[in-house]
Amino acid sequence: MADKFPIISFKGADIAGGDATVIYGLNMDIYPGDFIYIVGKVGTGKTSIIRTMIAESRLRKGQAEVCGYKIESIKEKEIPYLRRKMGVVFQDFQLLMDRSVAENLRFVLKATGWKSDEMIEERIAYVLKAVGMELKAHKMPHQLSGGEQQRIAIARALLNEPEVIIADEPTGNLDNETADGIMKLLTQINKSKGTAIVMVTHNRQIFEKYRGRVMVCQNEECTEHSDMADIDLDSTI
Repeated sequence: MADKFPIISFKGADIAGGDATVIYGLNMDIYPGDFIYIVGKVGTGKTSIIRTMIAESRLRKGQAEVCGYKIESIKEKEIPYLRRKMGVVFQDFQLLMDRSVAENLRFVLKATGWKSDEMIEERIAYVLKAVGMELKAHKMPHQLSGGEQQRIAIARALLNEPEVIIADEPTGNLDNETADGIMKLLTQINKSKGTAIVMVTHNRQIFEKYRGRVMVCQNEECTEHSDMADIDLDSTI
């Protein structure tokens, strides 16, 4: 990776979870094209790391740089610009239920500064085709299955051509077959576009089938494990 600069870099970072420190001394570099899992049982700091990446939580100690912004010193007015450089996918989809699929996507584009109606419509059509949902633009979210809603959430994450997609348990509410389809889609985006993926999961089947780097959160630390056999499933669910 000597010829690449990391998109996300933590150095000696203490991660806050509410009023407590949940991770001490995090060192992690994420590069273009990486697919990295963050695994661990509830309360070990997985989601707190994600919140720090999007500047929802601040560092207690150390340094973190995300998409060119230093998290320890980022200004409030800079946070929206940081978030435009990443796409975020949640377990519960977080779609606007009173708006159609196209209106959900149009809302995000207008909120992030897109002005041309023609370019907005072209971008909506492009991302929907990318996730295999081009025929669902006029559907309301409640008319879609869970897997279809998550595909729309991924389309939303792609709108501003992010450097990285951050996915917090994106398959957590889906059955195994549907989850497999979402993983194939994320893998395709990662490989075809070189978009880095950071995914929180507790599903061992996923990170064994769809290989990537694995960071394990346990005992107030988060460290990389290269051998799947080293990961104790009982302590990471």
